[in-house]
Amino acid sequence: MRNALLLGTLAAVLSATVPHPDVRTIVERSVAVSDEDWAAAPHYDFTEEDRLPTGTVRYQVMMILGSPYSYRVAENGRPLPPDQAREEQQRLQEVTARRRAESVQQRAARIAKYQNDRKRDHVLMSQLSRAFDFKFVREESMGPYHVWELKATPRAGYQPPSMETQALTGMAGTLWIDTKTFQWVKVEAHVVRPVTIEGFLARVERGTYFELEKAPVSDGTWLFQHFAMRSRAKVLFLFNHRSAVDETYSAYHVSQ
Repeated sequence: MRNALLLGTLAAVLSATVPHPDVRTIVERSVAVSDEDWAAAPHYDFTEEDRLPTGTVRYQVMMILGSPYSYRVAENGRPLPPDQAREEQQRLQEVTARRRAESVQQRAARIAKYQNDRKRDHVLMSQLSRAFDFKFVREESMGPYHVWELKATPRAGYQPPSMETQALTGMAGTLWIDTKTFQWVKVEAHVVRPVTIEGFLARVERGTYFELEKAPVSDGTWLFQHFAMRSRAKVLFLFNHRSAVDETYSAYHVSQ
């Protein structure tokens, strides 16, 4: 019994002192697995629920001939009334028929627009490892996951490659990364100093904030579970503009 206790204590001490990977490795591996998830995402249909000031709206999001379509199915937790449900079904049929009747050029243009939107969002995520300096904070539990918590601060000298990534130069945040898979369990970021967006005559202000959460859906793929954003900006440096997004995603399944 005494030997078992000693061995157990020794194992606990050794496990507690095993160093975590260096922070740069953690971040780079997390970006790599996120890239794989990004590539897999178009193969899934899912449910999206948007939280609005007036209530909630739920959609079935499905891939139809190369790009997604959002099909409204419920509001405020209740299925649509029969007349609205019929209208949504008719719109779905019309969109499907219209896409089937597209010329080769029309279909290519529609899919290219969808891919360009995806690439823009992907650039923001892929720039994390370049735009920030990271500091290890702690290991902790977050729900069913054991995670590394990292603090991110703007990296001096970072040159954003696009207008969309300019906002990163004024942001700081926190990443919680699963220690087994290097997946992002949660990411939070907020503007710590105003950033002027060249070409838009706009400035992103303090109070701009976003968070995202991911969860496994199948075969090692993790996809968005929740995304929230609150933005504050001055357009033409005179007029205040505010917006908010709060979206939850669930019921992922491979597209037919």
